[in-house]
Amino acid sequence: MTPEPFPIGPGEQLLEEFFTSGRTLDPAETPVLAQRYTSALGLGDSRVLLADIQQHELMPLDGGPGLPVEGSPAGWAYRTGSLRVVEDGPELCAWFPLVDGAERLGLLELRTSALTSQTLHRCRMLAGVLAPAITSMRDSSDSYAQGTRAERMSLPSEMLRAFLPPRTIATHRVVSTAVLEPAYDLGGDAFEHALTDGALHAAILDAMGHDLGSGLTAALALGACRNARRNGADLPDLVATIDDALTRWFPDRFATGVFLRVDTGTGTLHWANCGHPPPLLIRDRKVIPDALERPAEPPLGLTGIHHQGRTVHSASLRPGDTVLLYTDGVVEARGRNRDGFGLDRFADFIIRTTAAGEPAPEALRRLIHALLDYQAAPLEDDCTIMMIEWRPA
Repeated sequence: MTPEPFPIGPGEQLLEEFFTSGRTLDPAETPVLAQRYTSALGLGDSRVLLADIQQHELMPLDGGPGLPVEGSPAGWAYRTGSLRVVEDGPELCAWFPLVDGAERLGLLELRTSALTSQTLHRCRMLAGVLAPAITSMRDSSDSYAQGTRAERMSLPSEMLRAFLPPRTIATHRVVSTAVLEPAYDLGGDAFEHALTDGALHAAILDAMGHDLGSGLTAALALGACRNARRNGADLPDLVATIDDALTRWFPDRFATGVFLRVDTGTGTLHWANCGHPPPLLIRDRKVIPDALERPAEPPLGLTGIHHQGRTVHSASLRPGDTVLLYTDGVVEARGRNRDGFGLDRFADFIIRTTAAGEPAPEALRRLIHALLDYQAAPLEDDCTIMMIEWRPA
């Protein structure tokens, strides 16, 4: 007996078209396609909003005033990753999160006279189609970059950002997320994270200085790190590859860094520290003193000083543990009375926000904004923070 064909309605047909056209979609075209979809189905009017680089504002891709991330219903939807609906006169306004993998992009906004279960279902599907379509083209289209910038970006920052991975990556067992400031004028800070073969690989870098040479040094270190990792190098060989690359190509430059690997199944942590501030371990809402502090080793690029192989340290994480990596600009940020932001304030902020139920990306967004508010003047040094949570099922 031949099974009856599955009925395909107009909404499903339009989504199928979007799946196909999304492969060649310019991010600037997403508002047009979203409006075409919602209008064709009688759902209402829609907009696509993307978070700016600093995650201060949700900016419409088709222009016009943005919405603040703090203090607005739309911002609440972005911060929590949840649907938000409010009454706006005779209409309802709904915001659906745009998330690709674990990376928060922005929101799909819908204005409609009524919300039904079918409307909600179709808009969630539309948001699910739009998010990967936007990210698939953001490296080859300037529309995404222009739509997420609130000011001009310096050349060193432009070059370095081209090498950075997404802010957040995750599996059901581990989350890794990072933030950097000053967003439009980076010097030599950078981060790296990737998932492969049941492991999370992560790194944080701080190249000397705050100029184009610093950005090139960090970019070279990132490239050497990825090249070694993708060629199957273990941690000592990976660090040696970066050491050799910096020594060969930038002999008058150096960088500090931490390189780590987390087995996402067992929680086993391996790391090498090259002249960098030691990682922090937070367990049961407390910092475990000196848990990941080991004897210092020279920075990267000083092979002539460091003839021996790098030391790889090991520790066992417990479910719920958080590892924090940071550059020295974070704890050295100065307030109006010239007091440093400090390690205690830094760790306490993370403990309090995560205890309140904030997800890791939101905790870091709030932390970096608190640090910028604390700083009485423009940052004197780059500030980069990486947060890794081991949350096995």
